[in-house]
Amino acid sequence: MRERIRTGELRPGDRLPTQAELAGEFGVERGAVRQALRVLQGDGLLSNVTKGSPPRVAAPVAARAEPQPTMVGLAPRLVEAFSARQVRIDAACLTAETLMVAVGEPLRLIHEGRLRPEAIDVRILLPSRNIDLAFPISVDRPSEDDPVHQRWLAQRNAQGHVLSHNLKALRATHGIDVRVTFRALPFTPPVKLYLLNGAEALIAYYMITRREERADDGTLDMYDVLGTESLLFSFEKATGQRDAAFVTESQKWFDALWETITSDLTLS
Repeated sequence: MRERIRTGELRPGDRLPTQAELAGEFGVERGAVRQALRVLQGDGLLSNVTKGSPPRVAAPVAARAEPQPTMVGLAPRLVEAFSARQVRIDAACLTAETLMVAVGEPLRLIHEGRLRPEAIDVRILLPSRNIDLAFPISVDRPSEDDPVHQRWLAQRNAQGHVLSHNLKALRATHGIDVRVTFRALPFTPPVKLYLLNGAEALIAYYMITRREERADDGTLDMYDVLGTESLLFSFEKATGQRDAAFVTESQKWFDALWETITSDLTLS
């Protein structure tokens, strides 16, 4: 059946034969037919797979946009997520910089009255200040008072404070129930992960590069990442079985970290 759909022998909207007819055609039990139909539906090829009605070939899903840099790609996904009445955003990242900037677009639409969520729950995992980060790190092995680490820590705290303040301000201005919670990771995350309403997972790889940055007391020579430029890949539950499994497993991974090896984090 998959090949018939792929080649166009069966077109969108066409009704398939009954399960009994398919079982006879392929020489299998009806239970095997039902399982195969569910798999095809999970892959987005069939619709209306129910016990009493033959399924139809589903309309093709619109081609997904190419991956975009995180700073460009995250904002429109957040706008869609904030259109829900109950918004839940989970993030695991090195700092909250990208989320802090990208959330500005749904906040603008809320202030304009075009989005009206009732509750917003944001959970963010950030590295602990007490660990030896894999990156950013001085090219020369860091000292106990590594200026690169102190720079990262200042950014982590400042960006987290701004994000939390901007979201919590909605309590007073719009009466929205807002919760923003941080927990500390005991390791450096190799990727940034955003989970939107349990329905979409967005992931981007941190690409490590050597670069220099001017500081008050000289030049910092470091191995760093430019997280805002990392390509953001989207997986949506509604797209098909493969994407749905990725979203589900990503949410399980995040929840397990949140509930086990992470610790309370108060931004200083």
